[in-house]
Amino acid sequence: MTRVRVGAVQAEPGWVDLAASVAKTIALIQEAGTKGINVLGFPEVWIPGYLWTMWTGSVVDNMELMHQYMANSLGRNSPEMRAIQQAVKEAGLFIVLGYSERDGGRLYMAQSFINPAGEIVHHRRKIKPTHVERSIWGEGQAESLQTVVDSPFGRIGGLNCWEHLQPLLRFYEYSQGVQIHIASWSPEFPAPKGVKWPFHETDGQAFVLVCTQVVKEESLQKQNLSQGGVIQAPGGGFSAIFGPDGACLVEVSSGSEECILQADVNLQDIDYAKAMIDTVGHYSRPDLLSLKVNTETAKCVWPSG
Repeated sequence: MTRVRVGAVQAEPGWVDLAASVAKTIALIQEAGTKGINVLGFPEVWIPGYLWTMWTGSVVDNMELMHQYMANSLGRNSPEMRAIQQAVKEAGLFIVLGYSERDGGRLYMAQSFINPAGEIVHHRRKIKPTHVERSIWGEGQAESLQTVVDSPFGRIGGLNCWEHLQPLLRFYEYSQGVQIHIASWSPEFPAPKGVKWPFHETDGQAFVLVCTQVVKEESLQKQNLSQGGVIQAPGGGFSAIFGPDGACLVEVSSGSEECILQADVNLQDIDYAKAMIDTVGHYSRPDLLSLKVNTETAKCVWPSG
């Protein structure tokens, strides 16, 4: 199958509310199904939302909010996840779901790849949470270096936010033959005057679905945020869909609109770009430059013997 309909979510999460987040996720999956979308991407930690207050407030001020956040994060093996899997199965599509994963007493910035049968065929965690994110979420291990899986709709990959700024990780994704890449992002806002706030992402010779969150005015209080500074609600969305040549394939929505952007793509169009430059193929020099990858997962406890 080379002709695929892809969709990128731009929407506001159910802030720090697991039940509301799951209900909205299922509604978006159902909407995508009715639109004939084959591959649907969600933002970074879509469940239960990315809290900007970790950047703008103190640890003490956010203590109770983070306690609630932990309680409303999603378990990979949970009734809530099974409800999402069932919705995916009924809709008959493939999704990459971004969420704050609760694993015992730990949280991770996770992506689960769920196929049209409702099965989690791959699960990965952000290998290096960014800056203050590391005070909340742990780091992914070697299994999270796999970023691409086969599907009926092509080879689908995914990364979280500033993982896109790690060139070695992205190069490793290219080597896995990615065709449709899910770029999961938090809400992002224009830099206030006098503040340098760089963010961007690029990807090589694949269709790229940029999936982002939105923050509404009435949701600021739920996040311990006040108007002003970096947060300029309503806003935060910058979802888009790009072709392998870097061209934008959709009319970009406003930064505050909730929507599923969609585009019909032909995976064979990737050949146009690959014929010109294939960074892990004919345009590589492995005799001069190569990447060493550790695929063995580190553990806190190893069995003896």
